[in-house]
Amino acid sequence: MPLMSRLPVLAVAGAACAALALPAYASAEIIEVGKIDPAPTPSCPTRPCLAVSRTTGYQAKIGTQRNVMVIPQDGSIVAWSIGLGKPGKKQTAFFNEKLGGEAQAQLTILNPRRKLRSRAVGQGDPQKLAPYFGTTVQFPLAKSIPVKKGWVIALTVPTWAPALAVGLGADTSWRASRAKGTCEDTSTNTVQTQPNQLAQYYCLYKTARLAYSATLVTAPAPAPKT
Repeated sequence: MPLMSRLPVLAVAGAACAALALPAYASAEIIEVGKIDPAPTPSCPTRPCLAVSRTTGYQAKIGTQRNVMVIPQDGSIVAWSIGLGKPGKKQTAFFNEKLGGEAQAQLTILNPRRKLRSRAVGQGDPQKLAPYFGTTVQFPLAKSIPVKKGWVIALTVPTWAPALAVGLGADTSWRASRAKGTCEDTSTNTVQTQPNQLAQYYCLYKTARLAYSATLVTAPAPAPKT
């Protein structure tokens, strides 16, 4: 009888030892970089219907928050999202004619250097946007992009994209891959689409916000040494 009464105790003790022997898990974290509420509302189809055009750009500041598109930890970008206005038929035809074709965009990863220069170190595939006008759409990357802390997530628009919110406060701004003296020229193509391409991000556009974000899966932290 005493032996039988000890069996449950021995079983519990054995289970506890087994649990202690299991390895600790080093978990990754999922972060949506650039997703800051309230979500931006792109200007189209209101008048003026303004679009991002023929450049690579990144959000520099939203209100009191700076460096909003800077990658906070090493990891991999696995998807990106873009909020799109719904331009009318005439507005769409105008942009298609003036800005090199139908709306499209892709993700670009930048390694910032000195004097507002950045080097392209990663790129997603270009995506056609017209089927998603009036929605926020998420595009998974066919191949994830390894990234490092301090790099910047940018939006590349080789033609045009109705993804620009305007009329915001002067404390909200974004930068474009345009050199000094060219900030008013929004039709010349300045996109970064070539590997290791270096560009200057001199032009700062205030009171406006690019409606995009990216999904970061952080690298798992190493287990603490015992």
